[in-house]
Formats: sequence, structure tokens, C-alpha cells
Amino acid sequence: MHAFKRSDLDHLPTVVDIPTAARVLGLSRSYAYVLAKEGRFPCPLIRAGAAYRVPTAALLAVLGEERPRSVTDSTA
Repeated sequence: MHAFKRSDLDHLPTVVDIPTAARVLGLSRSYAYVLAKEGRFPCPLIRAGAAYRVPTAALLAVLGEERPRSVTDSTA
């Protein structure tokens, strides 16, 4: 697995799984799951059955990044 570059962040989907979020944050997969189960993950999580999903916007906010606006985004 590779470390994420800024250009990689631009291509993330709206939500990602815990292993992807862990790579973005520089955490091990197992530690990320421990944090999620203990309610201490660094950003809000969505629980879908037994799976966790991480909203990309929240993940980027933790990093101090912002998803670039697309041409179709409203300016209002």
C-alpha cells in the first residue's frame, strides 16, 4: 500500500472504508478499527451494519484540506 498524495485525495469517492481512511491518515488498519470501535476515530463515521464508512469531506477536514469544487457545483 502506498501513502496518499494530494492528487490521490482529489479522486476519493464520497465515502471510503476504514482501511482507505487509515492510509490517508497514516494509521495502521488495525489501529483504525480499534479507534472506530472505541468511538475515538479522528472524524465522524457512518455505521452500515458491521461496516464503517468515513465521509471523505470529514476526512479532508481533519487533514485541513478541502475537496476542489467541480464545474457543476453551485456557487450560491
